[in-house]
Amino acid sequence: MGVVNVTPDSFSDGGVNFDPDEAAAAARRMRDEGAAIVDVGGESTRPGSEGVSLDEELRRVLPVLERLEGDVRVSIDTSKAEVARRAVELGAELVNDVTALRADPELAGVVADSGAYLCLMHMLGEPRTMQLDPVYEDVVSDIAAFLEERLRVAVAAGVPEERICLDPGIGFGKTVEHNFELIRRLDELLALGRPVLIGFSRKSSLGKLLGDPEATIGSIAASVGAAVAAYERGATILRVHDVREHVEALTAAQAALS
Repeated sequence: MGVVNVTPDSFSDGGVNFDPDEAAAAARRMRDEGAAIVDVGGESTRPGSEGVSLDEELRRVLPVLERLEGDVRVSIDTSKAEVARRAVELGAELVNDVTALRADPELAGVVADSGAYLCLMHMLGEPRTMQLDPVYEDVVSDIAAFLEERLRVAVAAGVPEERICLDPGIGFGKTVEHNFELIRRLDELLALGRPVLIGFSRKSSLGKLLGDPEATIGSIAASVGAAVAAYERGATILRVHDVREHVEALTAAQAALS
């Protein structure tokens, strides 16, 4: 899953794809480099970020989806029902909700009625405060219980279980150790019976792991290393900014493991 943030303030690529023509070109490039789907989002959820209005989010993402004209498989990264509704009308196949259906009570119905796929992600608190001393009793068990409960909510709302994937939310209210513990014990999340998405790409934990306690971003090399580890442990979807590098690394890893 390639990442195209149509925002001025995302942690890694804020401003890079803010122009809709550039965002559409980036999505097509990621498709050509091997992305199975491209995640388009118009609201930054980096640590400390503030939300944007419905009108502003629509203003950012709809022109991109219109320019793609259905020739790139698209996921819409949103927690707003109306954004999701308009996006699936323009061809989005998956709704990627970082709040796991907690922000907008109408979102589950939109997904159910549209037949789109759904990704439910764990986030501790909200983007503005999530990295302020996150604490868990047991990070993997706590997140597995949360995702299991949100999966039940989605199914009860009419979303078929076979159309749902789960995301533990790397970097969303987690310490460096929490993030790597989630990868080490990925089998406990896979035990929920749904595909697992991992988004470790460029996260600050990678920079901190490599010795910079003030890091706000991680390197491509570290991102690829984390992705390969997640793949080896059973992750189904890898959400990445640097598609070509990840596709090449995963092709080699798959050849070595097969």
